[in-house]
Amino acid sequence: MGVCLEFPRRGDHLAAHMRGEFVDLSGARLYYYAAGTRGSGEPVVFLHGFPTSSHLWADVIPFMPPGHRLVVLDLLGYGRSDRPEGRDVSIPAHADRVVALLDVLGINYACVVGHDVGGGIAQWLAVHRPTRVSRLGLVNSVGFAEWPTRDVKLARAMLPLTRYLPPTWLLSVLRTDLMRGYRDGARGSHSVEHYVRPFASAEGRDAFVAHMEALSSADTQQLSPRLKDVVAPTAILSGAHDPFLPVSIAERLRAAIPGATLDVVPDSRHFLPEESPEHVASTITSLLER
Repeated sequence: MGVCLEFPRRGDHLAAHMRGEFVDLSGARLYYYAAGTRGSGEPVVFLHGFPTSSHLWADVIPFMPPGHRLVVLDLLGYGRSDRPEGRDVSIPAHADRVVALLDVLGINYACVVGHDVGGGIAQWLAVHRPTRVSRLGLVNSVGFAEWPTRDVKLARAMLPLTRYLPPTWLLSVLRTDLMRGYRDGARGSHSVEHYVRPFASAEGRDAFVAHMEALSSADTQQLSPRLKDVVAPTAILSGAHDPFLPVSIAERLRAAIPGATLDVVPDSRHFLPEESPEHVASTITSLLER
């Protein structure tokens, strides 16, 4: 099943539309959209984090160079993809589904770019499936034991209560917290509505709770001693004033991954792909040329 979506474009090398489709993976439908132009360059796969969706990358895609197949995914339980309904939504489980999607799409290896928890998924792939990751891009990424934030840990401790609260109450708290990650309030308000929409029902609240329960630094701590073995050329981006994932995580990732570069973007917060899309695309373009 597929649906064709229209997106604004900034370059003649991009198709006038991006094709969005659902793929069934072991009984769960994942949504992705494909863009760009196929050529000699390797594909690029974009992974969002918590609690966002493929919408995060919409403004980065038009700035990407020609000759690359671009794949932008809604992870299970986010955006248009199916709700978890008891399925594992940990970092390793998401990574396994990304590999399954690559298999379906006939992609042997790709430049994998991840934001937030998506960065943790990208790290997992680079460590555990190194032949599938040609290059690694980490944007405002989770890492080590330095996440989740204190606020998220507190919210998780309250899950026995919050799982029974009305979705409207939960979403109002989520909106307020997410807005701290934006410089531009108007931009933030627009995007946050995209992100909270899938959680706006009782079933959506249950999905949100499942994601909260799965937010564990144990997954990235397990990767820590193996980051030295990452062979993919790696570029790391961080917002100088990210309120959720401090620059110290990015600095540790750069030190741990051989040859990694780090770019700290001044006057920026958590949602770099939305508020600095040209900068993000430029960094990925440079990575693809390494």
